[in-house]
Amino acid sequence: MGDLTSLRHALVISSVEIQKSKYVYTEKCHIMEYMYRPVLDSIDLKILDILQQEGALSVADVAARARQSTTTCWRRIQQLEKTGVIKKRVALLDRAALGLDVTILAHVKLSTTGRDAIATFEAAIRDRSEVLECYTLTGEWDFLLKIVTRNIKAFEAFYLDYLSRIPCVQSVNSSVAVTVIKESTALPLGI
Repeated sequence: MGDLTSLRHALVISSVEIQKSKYVYTEKCHIMEYMYRPVLDSIDLKILDILQQEGALSVADVAARARQSTTTCWRRIQQLEKTGVIKKRVALLDRAALGLDVTILAHVKLSTTGRDAIATFEAAIRDRSEVLECYTLTGEWDFLLKIVTRNIKAFEAFYLDYLSRIPCVQSVNSSVAVTVIKESTALPLGI
């Protein structure tokens, strides 16, 4: 939030529109702040909404639903991928069907919150397949992990054999999710 506030208060000398990107030069910071947010129109948003609902559709099917030509739709999808708006296309798997029945939300507190400790923790967690999501937090806890395992014993093994042994981890507070009320990967695009 502080970076956003300082950016708002920064004296803007000039801004240049370059390939749907905005570069802002600030006198206060003496550096170029790079704010990359592609300009998306209603057609782009419609295509994105279609793809985030059914990512395996052919370009022709997406084009038909978006009421665009196949070529136009293909070009727009390519541009959305190139600019990183579409990060990747994946299949969403059913955890229960695969026997991954336990979801744990774990708050992690580090013994110190210096850059080295944070980097050490991030590196230790990044490649663990049990950890689906990891967020840095403000407040009492430093990280929130979403962990999926086959059962409580598998989580206990992950916790005892790995998570609790990361040198900078001071404490972990875990909660087992009982019921999924809502679970979505679709972003609210406002269309």
